[in-house]
Amino acid sequence: MKITEHLKYGKMIFGMVHVGALPGTPRYQGNLTKVIKTAVHEAKIYETAGLDGIILENMHDLPYLNRQVGPEITAAMTSIATQIRKEIKLPIGIQILAGANKQALAVAQAASLQFVRCEGFVFAHIADEGFMHSDAGQLLRYRKLLEAEDVAIFTDIKKKHSAHNLTSDVNIEQTAKAAEFFLTDGVIVSGNSTGETADIVELKTLKHLSVPIFIGSGLTADNISQYWNLAQGFIVGSYFKKEGIWKNAIAPQRLQKFMQQVKILRTNS
Repeated sequence: MKITEHLKYGKMIFGMVHVGALPGTPRYQGNLTKVIKTAVHEAKIYETAGLDGIILENMHDLPYLNRQVGPEITAAMTSIATQIRKEIKLPIGIQILAGANKQALAVAQAASLQFVRCEGFVFAHIADEGFMHSDAGQLLRYRKLLEAEDVAIFTDIKKKHSAHNLTSDVNIEQTAKAAEFFLTDGVIVSGNSTGETADIVELKTLKHLSVPIFIGSGLTADNISQYWNLAQGFIVGSYFKKEGIWKNAIAPQRLQKFMQQVKILRTNS
């Protein structure tokens, strides 16, 4: 079943697997086997805890390149994704930083993943890595070339860690409608940076979209109830980690607390 079909039947919780630093990046420790084992271990924890899906991301590959990664990164992410796909049954997505959307799509197709998370789909912005142009046209043509139409493309709008002065006259609703017009499979709304909450007022302006809405940062066991009726998908990273810091290991008690709250919300919906 396509991930977009899953979303029609109920709200979904996605856990972030922040893959360890990969070959060639400044923080790589020289042991790819260990990186793979850690990623698989975290994916299994999420599956056991009852999450609905996971997203793989090379967040430890600091500092990121703009719209490109070396073939070693694409190869490593394919190896990791393939191993996780063998071990768990949950829907799996992937994001490759920064804005390496074609590479992410190629990995997803090779490893039988369900979706990619992309930045810079519509409207240009200034990211940490510099100027990032929009790539919707190129990306959807590349998906067609790969015969990968079953891989959904979910796109960040007004992306975190970015300056949007270039498009300050275009609000988030207009940005979302542009992404919808350019055939996104879903939009992702986040706060200004990792771990920061999304703006509830902005989220309410998106209620008329025909594509799924995801909340991509700042979710906790204490605030998930405030966002529950504003989106179909909820992406959680930092909160599930020890002390709420994204680069730490998963904290089972935080994960359990969050999913207990989700169970209550689902029961009362």
